[in-house]
Amino acid sequence: MSTPPPQGQNPFAQQGQQPYGQPQGQAPYPPQPGYPQPGAAPYGAVPPEQPRRKVGFKLIKNVVIVLAVIGVGIGVYISNKDDANTAAVGDCMHRGSSSDDNPDLEVVKCDSSQAQYIVLAKIKGTYTQVTADSKCAEQAKDYQYQYTETGGSSNFLLCLKDYKK
Repeated sequence: MSTPPPQGQNPFAQQGQQPYGQPQGQAPYPPQPGYPQPGAAPYGAVPPEQPRRKVGFKLIKNVVIVLAVIGVGIGVYISNKDDANTAAVGDCMHRGSSSDDNPDLEVVKCDSSQAQYIVLAKIKGTYTQVTADSKCAEQAKDYQYQYTETGGSSNFLLCLKDYKK
């Protein structure tokens, strides 16, 4: 007569293992990169798509401010390009305003129909009416008009006479 095996135990199982040779809760083989892990979705998690950056109000505002500053700089450069402070001896001038207190002189080409005056002398410094007369008399004997500019980075005196074409 043979004795029956004890109930609840596998006579062929090795010590410390669960039935059928697999420990519970662990994979039978070490995980391999690129293959799904036990209990994971077959393709793995898809990373969320990066949201597109919206062009924000701040960016648009900064671009508009930069463009405005550049525009103002270009406008100032163009408007000052032919001002009296750029005049040199021999240049022709045109009087833009009729105010005697603040004439708006600008440099023009001598063959232009706008040419009214010619620069006989340009003297740097600050001058009063009396000293301007004497300085122009010293520098340009046949001057007819003087123009002084003060303030800003340059103070100067222009001695002018009518330009005859």
